Amino acid sequence: MKSPSNQGKSNYNQDFRDAISTVDTEGKRIFLYPTKPSGSFFNARVVVSIVLLALLFGVPFIRIGGQPMLMLAIIDRKFFILGKLFVPQDFHIFVMGMLLFFVFIVLFTVVWGRIWCGWLCPQTIFMEMIYRRIEYWIEGDAPAQRRLNNQAWTTEKIQKKAFKHFLFLVVSFLLANMALSYFIGVDRLQQMVSGVPTENWATFLAVIITTVVIYYIYARFREQVCTTFCPYGRLQGVFLDKKSVVVSYDYKRGEPRGKVQKKATVTANPLGDCIDCGLCVRVCPTGIDIRNGTQLECINCTACIDACDSIMEKVDRPTGLVRYASEEEIETGKRDIWNTRSIAYSVVLVVLLAVMGFLLGARNIIETTIMRAPGQLYQTAENGDIRNLYTLQIANKTVEDMPITLQLHSHQGELTIIGDSILLEGKELVDGVFFVQIPKAQLNGLKTKIELGIYSNGKLIESVDTNFMGPVR
Repeated sequence: MKSPSNQGKSNYNQDFRDAISTVDTEGKRIFLYPTKPSGSFFNARVVVSIVLLALLFGVPFIRIGGQPMLMLAIIDRKFFILGKLFVPQDFHIFVMGMLLFFVFIVLFTVVWGRIWCGWLCPQTIFMEMIYRRIEYWIEGDAPAQRRLNNQAWTTEKIQKKAFKHFLFLVVSFLLANMALSYFIGVDRLQQMVSGVPTENWATFLAVIITTVVIYYIYARFREQVCTTFCPYGRLQGVFLDKKSVVVSYDYKRGEPRGKVQKKATVTANPLGDCIDCGLCVRVCPTGIDIRNGTQLECINCTACIDACDSIMEKVDRPTGLVRYASEEEIETGKRDIWNTRSIAYSVVLVVLLAVMGFLLGARNIIETTIMRAPGQLYQTAENGDIRNLYTLQIANKTVEDMPITLQLHSHQGELTIIGDSILLEGKELVDGVFFVQIPKAQLNGLKTKIELGIYSNGKLIESVDTNFMGPVR
């Protein structure tokens, strides 16, 4: 993406595009030591992070109508969302939900840029609000961390490093167990934790592997997840346009950079407001210089906004040199986020929301599939009636047990279930076989459409249409 900072500056240095901020000229990793951020935006992010972390750790324990608020039991093919059970037969709703989510992400990015990454993404919240806080607490701010890593292995260094990584492992283990609770439920997790590992080797190994992966990500991999691994960061280059609101440097106001006197007035100062202190770079968790313009590595965490505002206050300059703004706003001074593309995405989003609402409203508590038995022709009874054999499969989308009976709605005839009566247990799927017998005079020929009713406790739950085969007239 073109940097807004180089417009009208033929001598603007573009060397930053030839290298990644976390890789040196020899291709080796440059480990970042971002300065501890502070300011109004950071305080707001702390509040948002506390709320989201509370939800993360609290949701598995919340029940709605006696059922988990959210549980994705993939192995058992049972999904609880807001206390409602969803089964594989609801796959069409899942597809619609994914389309809705994707369009929402596109619209959100088109209008507000990468605000998700800086404020809501679990990777950012865990890294900046948990692991980085532990690191600052034990090792100090960026200069202290750098000195500690460069010094010899003294007793102090060993103690601090060991304690930090011990806490990293503890937090990673807790996160791994919390993630597991979303897939098996807290009740089952508590049973496994209270038992011995040999009773649940698969689950135990899954937790250990997940713990190691989480620990490695936050102890070593860190910002590489955002700058290299995450596909969303790459997609923003496609989604963003000049009207997208992102963390931006006001190059018109800030350039040319240079040191200024604290008491200098704006009119007397021949330079721009940027005093080239570099604090916006030192606080960046991905190591970029926001003054180079919008970059794929920027996660919109607002650390540079807080850092720049604190400097502007010290030199008696207006805050907002780095702020949330679109490229068009920097150029013209006007903000207009709505364009043809964002309006089109909004229309599609509204349509998908309406479709999703209809699908959820029309969703039945059971899902019934009735088919003629494969390879079976019709049979002729002794009284001349025609008989067809059918297979039945019913999925219960509730947690309640339901006795099931079948009735023939569309024709006068008989419906006979083979075997025991059907008891549909909660969250289960049952199969059955039954005969339908209809007088020949009521048939239309080779194929006649019939309607069957599915009842539980005398109440009609669902009507199903199927074909009835008969002799050609």
